[in-house]
Amino acid sequence: MTINKIIETDILIIGGGMVGLSIAHQILERKLAKNICILDKENKLGKHSSGRNSGVLHAGLYYKPETIKAKVCVNGAKRLKEWVIKRNLPINKCGKVIIPQENCLDSKLDLLFERGVRNGAKVEIWNNKQLKKFMPEVSSSSGRAIWSPGTCVINPIKVIESLQSELIYKGVRILTSNDNAYSWKVEPENRKLILIDGKIIKYKLLFNCAGLQADKVAHLFNIGKEYKLIPFKGLYWQLRKESRIQIKANIYPVPDLNMPFLGVHFTPSSDKIPNVYIGPTATPALGRENYNLMNSIEPLASIMNLSTLARQYILGKGGFRGYTHEQLLLFIFPLFLKSAKKLIPSIDYKDIEPSKKVGIRSQLFNKKSKRLEDDFLCLKGESSIHILNAISPAFTASFELADLILDNSKELLQ
Repeated sequence: MTINKIIETDILIIGGGMVGLSIAHQILERKLAKNICILDKENKLGKHSSGRNSGVLHAGLYYKPETIKAKVCVNGAKRLKEWVIKRNLPINKCGKVIIPQENCLDSKLDLLFERGVRNGAKVEIWNNKQLKKFMPEVSSSSGRAIWSPGTCVINPIKVIESLQSELIYKGVRILTSNDNAYSWKVEPENRKLILIDGKIIKYKLLFNCAGLQADKVAHLFNIGKEYKLIPFKGLYWQLRKESRIQIKANIYPVPDLNMPFLGVHFTPSSDKIPNVYIGPTATPALGRENYNLMNSIEPLASIMNLSTLARQYILGKGGFRGYTHEQLLLFIFPLFLKSAKKLIPSIDYKDIEPSKKVGIRSQLFNKKSKRLEDDFLCLKGESSIHILNAISPAFTASFELADLILDNSKELLQ
């Protein structure tokens, strides 16, 4: 074997999404290592969850205090916002309103407000007069709403591209499918990864930040065998340019906190003349990367067990029937429009058009407990760290989450 077939690195990161890039960034910032290699199976970073992110920097209202999500979201959003502004990247400082669609949901505003305050977010309770003055088209069934002034929207692809460029400038090696990094096998006991072309990467510590494939990668290290990702497809519509409706901020419904989905909402982009996206749906996907109808389809039986998923939601307050009614069938346009009308009653079919925007949300399922995991999960091997369930607000909290992961892995970073 020739010497150029061997790559030696202190840190090997599988997955060049926002979490993987942020871990590399913080390792360099904290001077924990100099020699870092990132491996991504695509020819360009950001083709999956990170690049298809909504771009919303979340305020931290939804998460139970003391969870990892609650601990990292608020500071993470502040740090990423400052990072974006410093680099003059696109940002829309538009804020967010959260609105009860029915009177019975009004009490949840107080719960969300309390969570937001405890998590360190800046939040206000608005009355109907304040809401209508800000956006006359919006309707609150109870006459109240939450205002989150710190919520903003960035361009996730531009963030990834900028962060990637900085890391390369600082000496981080990034291998993609152009470098035959799309297929490999690993020898954990030898701390060695072998690419399809025969190149060998020797590492001291490996971070699994593979997103939609993170559980499969963890299983190669005999880690987290009880976990499996279940993909849900998020489809969007968008406001037509000629629509009379003006959206100045993010508009979210009060979510069912027993489910991991936030419901159909309105999101203006970070462009100078913003597009306004409406969605997403949360329907079971037929593949982890099945963005188009026949793209990367996996057998349904290997993706999810609907009876098991049903049992989980039956245990919840809303029940599986609630999920079916509120989320599962939103790909049917009349039901989607009905959901959007609960926030903006005047919106009609002529105001919106299909969007090319589509993403996959990968929820981590625990086969032992028969439940979907609600929080981020970090599992450690002998020389590897596996970040699973890195769903929202992972992009928002990326720098803060990276620091938390590094703080909790000091013994492996020696």
